[in-house]
Amino acid sequence: MSNQSKMSARDRISTLLDDNSFVEIGALVTKRNTDFNLQTKEAPCDGVITGYGTVNGSPVYVYSQDPAVLGGTIGEMHAKKIAGVYDLAIKCGAPIIGLIDCAGLRLEEATDALDALGTVMYKQSLASGVIPQIAAVFGSCGGGLSVSASMNDFVFVEKTNGRFFVNTPDSIEGNNEGKCNTASAGFKAESGAIDYVGESEEDVINAVRELISVLPACNDEAAPLTDSTDDLNRLTPDFAGEFCDPAVALADISDDGFFFEVKKESGKDMVIGFIKLNGATIGCVANRTAILEDGKKKESFDGVLTTAGVRKAIRFVNFCDAFDIDILTLTNVGGFCNCMCGEKLLALATAKLTQSFANATVPKVNLITGKALGSAGVIMNSKSIGADLVFALEGAKIGPMDAELAAQIIYADDIKNGAKIADKAAEYEALALTAESAAKRGYVDAVIDADSVRQNIIYAFEMLCMKNDDSIPAKKHGTV
Repeated sequence: MSNQSKMSARDRISTLLDDNSFVEIGALVTKRNTDFNLQTKEAPCDGVITGYGTVNGSPVYVYSQDPAVLGGTIGEMHAKKIAGVYDLAIKCGAPIIGLIDCAGLRLEEATDALDALGTVMYKQSLASGVIPQIAAVFGSCGGGLSVSASMNDFVFVEKTNGRFFVNTPDSIEGNNEGKCNTASAGFKAESGAIDYVGESEEDVINAVRELISVLPACNDEAAPLTDSTDDLNRLTPDFAGEFCDPAVALADISDDGFFFEVKKESGKDMVIGFIKLNGATIGCVANRTAILEDGKKKESFDGVLTTAGVRKAIRFVNFCDAFDIDILTLTNVGGFCNCMCGEKLLALATAKLTQSFANATVPKVNLITGKALGSAGVIMNSKSIGADLVFALEGAKIGPMDAELAAQIIYADDIKNGAKIADKAAEYEALALTAESAAKRGYVDAVIDADSVRQNIIYAFEMLCMKNDDSIPAKKHGTV
């Protein structure tokens, strides 16, 4: 066990919310079950503190589980308090933040506790797509509680004491916590189950505050506009050397270098997160071919779509569309991952991403930075599946496949008769793979230089601000 001191449930609320803004609800509520001598145990607030306050002046609802009271376990009244703040948050159109530290279901309350957890999950389902939901895990979050936490839009976990699991490591056949701690924040971050790992409780709470500052309060409101002193026409001369790592490139074009990345430890070939352009929140999805550190490549990727990368993009695109957050994609992809593991689920995953982009009615801008080859290029928010505007950097390659492979097929007879593959590949590339050739056919709206990326993207989203897309057929929901 770590020696790092843990905050109390109230301290976490005080640290999260603006000073003196917290108003508690249901402070006197406590358990009413008397089975197994529960009446002899004190349970102030029934192990969860609930209420509302502000984060950077914006209203939020919050609940904080108290592990000092019956282990913070979920019982009938505990869940009733959480459900109550969910009802208020939905009615008032404000985000809800759960500060989780829970030993699980309160076994003494048996089926009452099970029904209570189900009630919370039902409220979370109703809130999905209506208000942003954020869970911050500071202690245990296991079994059905991890399912409930995963119903939030974002899950943050504290690295040292946070434990996030369906089954405990020691209950998994052939495993134990010493061999592979499957409940650790690091393990879950690599799998994509959580969005952010904090080095301390303060780090987690500060990250939650930062995220709240860029999100809309609900699906009926726009994300907050912030004042920016960054020049709208600022040039980005370094972008040409950065687009291989969108985490760096997106910060470069964003107001004052702001970039809030989520799920950074999973599917590293895909980058997702939020930037600010002229004060407006923009959701970003980008292919990555390298990780840059101090301008040097620390790690390289193949420039293909993988199941892990695609999966994290799907949910992010759906979130942005649900809350009217504009979407920017940086496309640099040459095909699909070619491996046994990837082949199992890649088609289904990419089908879901295609539908997510196609169904999104928010303004969508695509910038092709390197390659947009084959079906993978189509899937990455191409004009074919609904992008409103598509830009390409000078030198970008857009087409069905790599020039050399295409040359071997198209010029097979010429090559047999002595023609050089390199010459034929260059001929094919000039005719069919350039950004200019795609622009001539209307698949690219403009070919731009790297220096002007920021200003072109800003003007594109400003032009699209009044977009009203009614092209999606009326339906209950898609089935992909």
